[in-house]
Amino acid sequence: MAEDEPRNGNRAALTLAVLAVVFLASVAWAWSRVTEPFPEKIQAAPCTDTLISAGEEVSPPQVMVTVLNAGGPNGLASRTMSRLERFGFAAGETGNAPSDTGPVAAQVWASDPGDPAALLLASYLGRNVDIVDRGSGYPGVTIVVGKKFKKVRKGRAAITAQKDSYVCTPPLSSEPDDLP
Repeated sequence: MAEDEPRNGNRAALTLAVLAVVFLASVAWAWSRVTEPFPEKIQAAPCTDTLISAGEEVSPPQVMVTVLNAGGPNGLASRTMSRLERFGFAAGETGNAPSDTGPVAAQVWASDPGDPAALLLASYLGRNVDIVDRGSGYPGVTIVVGKKFKKVRKGRAAITAQKDSYVCTPPLSSEPDDLP
């Protein structure tokens, strides 16, 4: 019997040592999780390409617009964007047009000149608006306004798509102030 006591004591000490190691490993793992930085906020896309089937209507709230100033007075792009927003268009970006743009009154840049969003937007810019087959790298449909641009006027309430097209529509709002 006397020989079993040291063996039981060694077994108890070994068990306590293993439990201590498991406990310390658990504390170290928990500490690494608690002190880990939060993940970076993922930047949502400014708009989503949405399929508009032939025969469907496109209205201003479905269209994101970017306005570029091509040599007009300072603030022309911002003022134009504000007026378009009053008619329901979603604001993309404002800025200056590339230097190779040349003199324009107003142009709509779209990768597809038959794009219903481009046609709708053109109806708000006056009679002699060109729809140019040119991408801009900006979100939505891009318009370029210059020195001879008069003003944004009331255009069509909606345009019916003549063929299947993709329109860069703004995302639904997820801001806390916008929730009911």
